[in-house]
Amino acid sequence: MIPKKMPVKDAHIVKIAVERENHMAQLINLDQRHPLASKIQEICNIWSISDHQNYALQFCETNNMKYVTEKNRNEIKNGSVLRLQYSPSKTASDALETLINGTAQEKAQRLKELTSLSMDHTFALEFIKEKGLDILIKMIEDVNQKDEEILKYSLASFVELMEHGTVSWEVPESSFVARNIEIVRNFQKYPAKCGESALSNLENIVQSSSKYVLVAEEIKLQDILRLLQEVNSPVMRQNAIALLNALFMKAEEPRKRAIAHTISAKQYRLALIGNGLSTEMTHQLYVLQTLTLGLLEKRMRMKMNAQDQDAHEKIKELRRIAFDDYAGTLSLNDEHIRRGGSGGGSGAGNVNFSQYYKKLGFKCDINPAQDFIETPPGILALDCMVYFARNYTQQYTKIVHENSCRADEHECPFGRTSIELVKVLCLILRIGEPPAEQSGDFQPMFFTHDQPFEEFFCICVITLNRTWKDMRATAEDFQKVCSVVREQIQRTLKLRPENLEDFRSKIALLTYQQITTLRQQERTSKEECDSTASAIVKLKEKISPQIVELIKQQRLSFLVEGTRFAKYLRGTRTKDKFWYARLSPNHKVIHYGDCDEKNIPTLEELPKKLPIIDIKQLLEGKECPHMKEARTRKSPVNFAFSITFECMDHSTLDFVAPDESIFNYWTDGINALLGQEMCSKQKKEDFDTLLSMEIKLRLLDTEGVDISKDPPPIPEDPENYDFCFES
Repeated sequence: MIPKKMPVKDAHIVKIAVERENHMAQLINLDQRHPLASKIQEICNIWSISDHQNYALQFCETNNMKYVTEKNRNEIKNGSVLRLQYSPSKTASDALETLINGTAQEKAQRLKELTSLSMDHTFALEFIKEKGLDILIKMIEDVNQKDEEILKYSLASFVELMEHGTVSWEVPESSFVARNIEIVRNFQKYPAKCGESALSNLENIVQSSSKYVLVAEEIKLQDILRLLQEVNSPVMRQNAIALLNALFMKAEEPRKRAIAHTISAKQYRLALIGNGLSTEMTHQLYVLQTLTLGLLEKRMRMKMNAQDQDAHEKIKELRRIAFDDYAGTLSLNDEHIRRGGSGGGSGAGNVNFSQYYKKLGFKCDINPAQDFIETPPGILALDCMVYFARNYTQQYTKIVHENSCRADEHECPFGRTSIELVKVLCLILRIGEPPAEQSGDFQPMFFTHDQPFEEFFCICVITLNRTWKDMRATAEDFQKVCSVVREQIQRTLKLRPENLEDFRSKIALLTYQQITTLRQQERTSKEECDSTASAIVKLKEKISPQIVELIKQQRLSFLVEGTRFAKYLRGTRTKDKFWYARLSPNHKVIHYGDCDEKNIPTLEELPKKLPIIDIKQLLEGKECPHMKEARTRKSPVNFAFSITFECMDHSTLDFVAPDESIFNYWTDGINALLGQEMCSKQKKEDFDTLLSMEIKLRLLDTEGVDISKDPPPIPEDPENYDFCFES
């Protein structure tokens, strides 16, 4: 039947309302194929406006006040409300006229409006084209300007105009830079909004202008510290940290290290993380955290140099701190070497001390310097190990001695595990990578100590040793232990510990047993969540018959192999008497007969036959005739089943299975032969296991992909089927 033709709706026409101040709104049809100018002229004619070229349409949503242009007109939807306003060029001209010739009050009001208008790209282009930016710069540079409102809104408008990226930051002259520096250094004399804008301007100048040298010379770290300590404005604080980050990124290596050393001081650290953290503030602190930790990259990528005397001395120090008590057992020659009597690095006397370097857990005990050739972690691993030995001597010696004195294979090699741990920490903290644009992975604890990474390592190496013990690991389990420790660290970091002690206490709760439990819970939760998704439910429905058929074939195959049953009389087993039953390969006859305890009879040796077609029903448990007269409590009622016949000339064929598994297999098999549902407990377990395995195998390619519970909606039918294909 041909459907009745519906009226065709033109997809290019949208129904909108157009407002104008002090006028009744117009409801119009806007054809998106026609030029906007012609429609604006038509709207102006209805309201008797002659200079239609000075007008434009504007969105009037709370979060969208842009002018409508040919580029963004596709954002107009059915039901949109637009406003008829002066065009961007007319508005820009009027604004400039006021800024040049208006009174102070008119200028302040116009600049306030300009702050909002400047967010619109179309207006910004017109204003800049009319040299409006030059006027704003002059107003900002005017040190005699006493009106705070004019300075505040002119700075804010400048920031918004520059955000569009159409004007180079090379345009502002040194006098403009100096003015912004003066506002920042004397922030107490100006409104907070002025300081916010000035800091934003200086950050952009540092990032994008050759005049950043002027900012680097004039803005001292003490100025930023004083600002962070005294200012409560969240925006001003985050802009100050953003400026600090910009100066850090532009600086040379020595200057970067000087900045990092300065901000590691306690008063600076307290000023940075105090007074609450907004989302943007968190991001700026994350950037600063990444930049300061990034200074470790040089050591991380530096190989151990045979000529590096300092590094060789550090290796010796690790040995001396751990085994100083054993000095009396050394020979005179060894004692001479231990005290540095022979020149050279750690290579001198390595043969003599190899037993101690082996106990320290180095892979190359003859020349431990070889262990620090791999980068990452390079020489950074040695720095961390020595820091741990110097500052946590008791824990260090305890770990080394506990593991070096073990007689089994469960010792935890301190040297090898420490080097791998530093490598893991560098990966977790992404040392050497630039800060991400949107990330907010800020960890406050790295701003609570002047040596945060080394302290972080000390906590983690103790955790690693504890986890090694919990797992009863051997050298073969090295990577597995590292994987668990990495998860312990990452899970603890997600809790955002406030300080290093908080991190220590939180990671202590994440034992190996707890990690195993959490992994299992997450795996189970994911499987449960996935199993309720409509796509998975339908997949289960599709493959369930195949699984049932597979179980059925297994049961029938078991019946074909046959089973030896003990003989029972009135519920009591008859000693040393057995009989055997098995299904024919064509699944049509059950063969049975007496047998001995050892031999398995063939089909031909079983004289009695029961055609499957003659079976009436299957009885189980107490319903079986041979269990009704059971006299003892120990009678195997739960494993008993009987087959009744259609022909009443025969009595029942009674079975007592040796165990629950054989009982389940035979009852399932007989039900399958009768065309009935297999309903044993074993069948349900087998079905769930096989179905789960099959689902997992089929979903291997979706590993890591979230499966939505509901399928995506089916699109509505098109308004018409008159499709046009253009070649």
